[in-house]
Amino acid sequence: MRQLVLIHGRAQEHKDAVALKGDWIAALDEGLRQNGLTLPIDDRQIRFPYYGQTLFDLVAGVPADQIAEVVVRGASSTAPPQEIVAVLEEILETRGVTHDQVLAEAEAAAAAAGEPGTVIKRGPLNWPWVRGIIAAIDRHVPGASGNGIALATRDVFQYLKNPGVRDTIEVGVRAAMTPGVESVVVAHSLGTVVGYNLLRREGKALGWKVPAFITLGSPLGVTAIRRALTPLQHPSCVSKWRNARDKDDVVALYSLDATHFGIDPAIENSSHVVNKTSNQHGISGYLSDARVAKWIHDALTAA
Repeated sequence: MRQLVLIHGRAQEHKDAVALKGDWIAALDEGLRQNGLTLPIDDRQIRFPYYGQTLFDLVAGVPADQIAEVVVRGASSTAPPQEIVAVLEEILETRGVTHDQVLAEAEAAAAAAGEPGTVIKRGPLNWPWVRGIIAAIDRHVPGASGNGIALATRDVFQYLKNPGVRDTIEVGVRAAMTPGVESVVVAHSLGTVVGYNLLRREGKALGWKVPAFITLGSPLGVTAIRRALTPLQHPSCVSKWRNARDKDDVVALYSLDATHFGIDPAIENSSHVVNKTSNQHGISGYLSDARVAKWIHDALTAA
């Protein structure tokens, strides 16, 4: 019997791990019902490594002895500003927001703060410019929050570049995988970065068998994140990788295709999802999608 491993994204602090796992399963059940299907495994075969409080505490600078324990619910330093700003600017470029629009937002923010006439230069260390970018995203990119994207980017780079953050998160995710047992891995948002990095680096050596790796709302194609992970390669323990996104989800800026995440064998991409959550990025809007749910069902039941 195959097991299902669910890897969540960021902003999950102050939540109950059991309830959060239940929310994921409820959304998946909704997607399965649209196909006339039910979940083919029971709760004991569903692993949910919860690191939300750990990530929050580490990034917030909480002392190590107060960091929430990374638990597995199942069978038994700040990113450099140029990387955060590069991601924000890439989002604006893909959405057609111009330099002049950003400058106008920056000047308006400076005036509102009682700083008219502030010299605004383009660059990650110029706070008025950064404030303009955030305001431009809020105004011109539907459903997006500039501050929220900046925080999400910070958390991704904390995981990628801070060994303390990375190691603490990976303890729980690693424990959710059972050597020799076929495990379908479904990951969302930051969880796709964690899942990919760990599967690629350790999967084969630890005897993991992943018939399907399914990524949802993934930021892996964003230039700064992709570059931080080079050289790219298909995790050798993974048989098939499928990726789904809502084309209006600004976290999942690109499909993981040959241009934005070229690996061999190639990832199967679909941008069909209409994510009905408020920011078009929420996990419930992905798992309740009929095609995504069918992917997961098929992966769990394939011979």
